[in-house]
Amino acid sequence: MSFSVLIVEDDASFRHTLHTYLEKKEYEVFEADTLEKAREHIKKGEADIILLDEGLPDGSGMLLLEETMRMPFHPPVIIITGHADVELAVSAMKIGALDFLLKPLKKFDSLEQTLTKATDMVSMQRELAHVHKSQFDDLDFVIGHSPIMQELYQNAQRAAQACVSVLITGETGTGKDVLAKAIHKMGPRAGKMMVDINCPAIQDTVIESELFGYEPGAFTSAVERKHGLIELADGGILLLDEIASMKIESQVKLLRVLQERTLWRVGGKVPIKVDVQVIAISNRNLRALIEAGQFRDDLYYRLKVVDLEVPPLRKHKEDIPELIGRFVDRYSRHAGLNITGVTPRAMEALMAYDWPGNIRELEFSISRAVTFCDDELIDLPHLPKDVIDHS
Repeated sequence: MSFSVLIVEDDASFRHTLHTYLEKKEYEVFEADTLEKAREHIKKGEADIILLDEGLPDGSGMLLLEETMRMPFHPPVIIITGHADVELAVSAMKIGALDFLLKPLKKFDSLEQTLTKATDMVSMQRELAHVHKSQFDDLDFVIGHSPIMQELYQNAQRAAQACVSVLITGETGTGKDVLAKAIHKMGPRAGKMMVDINCPAIQDTVIESELFGYEPGAFTSAVERKHGLIELADGGILLLDEIASMKIESQVKLLRVLQERTLWRVGGKVPIKVDVQVIAISNRNLRALIEAGQFRDDLYYRLKVVDLEVPPLRKHKEDIPELIGRFVDRYSRHAGLNITGVTPRAMEALMAYDWPGNIRELEFSISRAVTFCDDELIDLPHLPKDVIDHS
């Protein structure tokens, strides 16, 4: 993801120093030595982030800061000045500046840290703008721009197009079920049914009749024919959620269906052809269950033609701002509010937390924050105590 930086600075030498540093960091750089020129760049959308000098030939940079803060999705503004004025710094931060840095910047560590915060804010704003333009209330799967999630997305696309069996693993709350739905939408079976089977919710005594169906008279209460869930998924996708809970006996029969592409209803005498793409989900280590004799290795290899491991959120924190943007938009609109994002200190806390509950915990945290927020920006006090304590 690329970001542009507008340097608003009348000192040509210092402007050149900043320009050189930013280009090395792979930012797209624009320059302005007056407020008037800066406004032209901003109007053209050439400023994701603004580095702003306080004293300029045609006025105070504070005026441009105030104008910028009134924009719906305003770029983060970092004040850089040679005046060590406490009142000026406090005033700038109250208006909405992301940071207040003093010249000369002998080392660029402080600027680099602030730029990282700024790019996080821009990522969140881009996601909010993207969702506002969308016709959909809930675009299910936010992939993110981190390399690990881009690789996951590409592999999911390949699996979807090939219609092969997929095994999705990962910690609770990482979005395994959402990825499964994305695979359904991306593949040629998008117009067909996806039958979602929550394996732990089906009692062992009825799992065969639920999966395979039954014929009249197969057992005492079998008055009429029932089509099983696998049969209902014919031509589409069979989603087996938390497949690790399935008993060995049922695993054997499921494996036979996948190998032979036929099933037998309970009490049935005629085989039924079925064509299903299977997506299995597990938050448990299936290899460990195989070693413990609780899961069949032949079914395991049949399911994992493509093996997709969804990483925990702590492994791709660079995607957090986009996720925050998505959740802020979703829950603020549902509540009829006009919350436009989060404050820099709230973003810093959200980025610092390790999210043991993963994306699900982040979503619940933003939902809670929206509930308690009475302003346009979610701030630190609106966040859950666990997040605040780790900031």
